[in-house]
Formats: sequence, C-alpha cells, structure tokens
Amino acid sequence: MKKNLLGRTGLQISEIAFGGGVTGGILIAAHEPTRQEALARAVAGGINWIDTAALYGDGASEETIGGYLASLTPRPHVSTKVRLERDDMGDIAGAIELSLTQSLRRLRVDSVALFQLHNQLGEAVGGRPSLRPHDVLRKGGVADTFDRLKAQGLFHASGLTAAGDTSACIEVIDSGRFDTAQVYYNAINPSAVWTRAPAGWRAQDFSGIIAACRRHNMGMLNIRVFAGGPLARVQRPERLAVLISGTDLDNEVRCAAAVRCALGDAYGTPAQTALRFALANTDLSSRVIGVSMLTDLDEAFAALAQGPLPDVAVTKLQGLWASDFR
Repeated sequence: MKKNLLGRTGLQISEIAFGGGVTGGILIAAHEPTRQEALARAVAGGINWIDTAALYGDGASEETIGGYLASLTPRPHVSTKVRLERDDMGDIAGAIELSLTQSLRRLRVDSVALFQLHNQLGEAVGGRPSLRPHDVLRKGGVADTFDRLKAQGLFHASGLTAAGDTSACIEVIDSGRFDTAQVYYNAINPSAVWTRAPAGWRAQDFSGIIAACRRHNMGMLNIRVFAGGPLARVQRPERLAVLISGTDLDNEVRCAAAVRCALGDAYGTPAQTALRFALANTDLSSRVIGVSMLTDLDEAFAALAQGPLPDVAVTKLQGLWASDFR
C-alpha cells in the first residue's frame, strides 16, 4: 500500500487508516476473534495506522488495540484522542494529562504516534462539548499542555479535529500549534477543499480548511469518508451521529442516494466509490475508514486497487453539489 508523508511530522502513513470508532465499531461490538482478525487483516493488507480515542466504547477500542498491538507485524502506528467535557474546563491541563495516561495504559504503550484534540471548536453540533479558540491557544490551555506532554515523549505529533465552527477551526489551524488535523471530507460534503461554496449550498461549509492546513504543512487525516454510513451502504442506518450542521439523517440518506443514482455501479460498490472519491484528493495524507465487518476491509483494498475516482465521475458530482443533490 502507498505510504504518504504525514505533513511535517516525518511519519509515513498508509493511504487508508483503520478507524477504531463507534462508526463501524468492529473493535467495540464484534466478538473477540473477529476483532483480532480485523486488526491482523488490516496490517497484512498494508495499513500501518490505527486511529482510536478514549471516547470510543468508553475505552473499549483502546483496550482491544492494546491487547493485540504487540502481536501485529509490522507493528502499526497508533493515534488516539482526548475530549474535554464541560466539567473539565476548570482544569484543562489536568484533564488532558489524565486522559492520555489512561489511554496509554489501555493501549499498553509508553507513547503514541499522534495525540489529537477530539472536541469541536467554536459552536459544536449536536450538543457536544466544544472549546473556544481561546481555550485552546491561551497560556496553560490545550496547545500548551500538548506541547508539554509531547516534550515528555508521550506522543510524537499533536493534532486537532477540524469540526465545529469553520472560522474557529481555521483560527486554531493558523496558530501553527498543531501538526495534523482531522478533516471532514466526502462525496456529500467536499467543501473543505473549496475556496467558496456554490450558491445554494445548504450543508456546513468547511471552505478554506484544507488550504489552511497546507499553509502550515499539516498532515491531514480524512474523516467521515462514508458520511458515517449512508455512502457505504444502500440500507438506511438505524442511527447516525451527525457531525456537521445544516443536515440530518434524512438529508444525508437523500444525498447519498443522489450520488448512487448519478454514478451507478460503474466505479464499484457504494463504499468503493466513496473511498475512491476520497483517494482522488492528494492533499489528504490518509483516509480513516470505519470497519463494521471483515468484508469492509476487502472492499477497501479493492477500491485501492482500482485507484482514485476519474475526473468524469467527479464532474457528475459537481453538478449535484451545485444543485443541492437534486
């Protein structure tokens, strides 16, 4: 599998990464032998990066990874995250340090390749706890705490999640205090790569996020490649934790159906088509994919073999973006 430089970190990351979150959820919900097989199959296929968080399964994802990490060859990099809750605002530094300590213990490691801020910035979506740029950048805030823990050798690189209010995300990115960013980008909402959204665009506009990351040579990890599920399967998800404003489950399902109608099966299964779309954006160092069953990995590897979505397909999608998927 192709490896890309993760921005200025000096780390090489596979062009897809194994997502250990609730979306997909194989490391949390599957039987133990399946969890082990999923990790082994991912590494055997060339994936050298596993992304997780303390929040995923209340630590269950990290515990699963920690149980098998030493047996994986070659041993993959691991990234994890901290989300500060409202009760943590009185001691941001202490809460971050405690979360990292607990994550390292569950992962059974002394350090991780990447430690990321999981909170949305500015105004959060869906009632999630958010942070103001001031909380991140002030003296003794998130960035200072990350710098201190990084200097102690507890992680190699620091990252943030570019979600919440777009202007707040760009403000924190432009501080230059973080090495990487998780970037929301998929065939339903590719706005992070735009300079300006088309007239009539209704979903959240992430325009300028990728340009800001490029200004600071930040590594970019693409999240929500499958929009949380609607782009991967025809079946309507039973639930979807919507991460962005201006949309809901019904709208995401509608937009995904429009993508399938426009592209058909000429570019593979719905999941393969969605991943091939993300592969076409070479600004992204890696794409973090959720895995719910072992066959999801087979589909991902098949999409890699087919390569990025061709320009003719992207042109069809541009028509959908300009017409609100109608």
